[in-house]
Amino acid sequence: MNTRRYDSEIAKNEIMKHASILFAQKGYNQTSVGDISKAAGYSKGHIYYHFENKEKLFVLLAQNTMQDWYSKWQQKEQSYLTATDKLYGMAIHVLYNYQTPLLKSGQELAANPTISAQSLQKLADLAIVPMGAYRAIFQEGVDKGEFIAGNIDEWSVLLGTWLGGLCQLTDAQELQLLEPLFKQAIAIFLVSIRIGGN
Repeated sequence: MNTRRYDSEIAKNEIMKHASILFAQKGYNQTSVGDISKAAGYSKGHIYYHFENKEKLFVLLAQNTMQDWYSKWQQKEQSYLTATDKLYGMAIHVLYNYQTPLLKSGQELAANPTISAQSLQKLADLAIVPMGAYRAIFQEGVDKGEFIAGNIDEWSVLLGTWLGGLCQLTDAQELQLLEPLFKQAIAIFLVSIRIGGN
C-alpha cells in the first residue's frame, strides 16, 4: 500500500496555498472549509488542527500578504537616494500593490457580522505595516534636513488616508493612467513639509 508520509509544515503550506487561490477566486463567504480541503488534498481535520477555523486561516493569509507588500517595498526602497524620492516611489508602490488577490475577501470578512473581535482587530492592525513604512520615510527626511520638523505620526495618517482614497479609483481605471495623480498627491503633500516648500 502506497501511503503519503505526513509532514505538518508541508500540509500547512499546501492548505494555505490552495486556500489563498480559492479566496481570490470565490471570495471569503463562498469558500468553505470543505472547498479548501478538497483543493488541498487534506482533510477538514487537518485544516482545523493547523488554523482552528476558516476565519483564522484567512487572517493569517492576509498578514502574509501584507508582509509580502512590505518585503517588495524594502527591495525597491534601496534604489531611492532621498526621502523625497522614496515618497514618490511609495506612492507608485501603493498604486500597483493595492489590488491584492485577497483584498475583496478581506473586505467581505471585515463586514461580516459574525467576525470575532480578535480577527477584526488583526485585520485593522494590517494598516500598521504601511503606516510604519510612511513614518520611516518622513523620519529620514526630517533627520537628513529634507523635511521640516513636524508631527510625523500625523503626516503618516494623512498620507495613508490620501493614498488609500486614491486607491479606490483602481477599480475603474487602468493603473498606469493613475500614476500622474498619485505623483501629484505627493507633490502637493511635499509643499507643506519640504524645506523650501517645493
